[in-house]
Amino acid sequence: MSWGARIIEPIARFLTRLGLTPNAVTVLGFLLSAAVALVLATGRLTVAGLLLIATLAFDAVDGTMARTQGATSRFGAFLDSTLDRWTELFLYGALVWHYLQSGQDLYVLLAVAAMSTSVMVSYTRARAEGVGLPCKEGIFTRFERMVVLIVGLLFDVTPWALGIIALLAGITAVQRIFVTKRADETTA
Repeated sequence: MSWGARIIEPIARFLTRLGLTPNAVTVLGFLLSAAVALVLATGRLTVAGLLLIATLAFDAVDGTMARTQGATSRFGAFLDSTLDRWTELFLYGALVWHYLQSGQDLYVLLAVAAMSTSVMVSYTRARAEGVGLPCKEGIFTRFERMVVLIVGLLFDVTPWALGIIALLAGITAVQRIFVTKRADETTA
């Protein structure tokens, strides 16, 4: 058992004993992330970074709960993925708001670029899967984006983090186009 599983599985069992369903934990994690976005919008970046660490635990726990309860479902996967996108949009939107309020136009653009490329990473996967082609590959998935954002928030280098996210998420979206093309060619 990996060290991550040693941490997550007991939490999943505890939440299950409380009577929570995986979908309830997904929604709870989303609501907590939305609250973190409000903290972020007020400019308390370090506090938001610390809170994000806690909210991301919910993202790992809901899937583990679904697997251990034998409660995986297509709707659960859809809900989790959809709320993950909303979470990212809220977080980047909160940074846009913060930077608009402080008159930092370049940082606004970085936050918008990170938001846009992050959405494209998710969209390329969803669209590929929508036409029946697998597309999970990518050098910079949501997990990596959130880690870079948290590090940026905690160490007061958020603009750098946003630039890294924008660049690497953009590369990942393009990478997924090629992955999907290759998958299409192999199934033809």
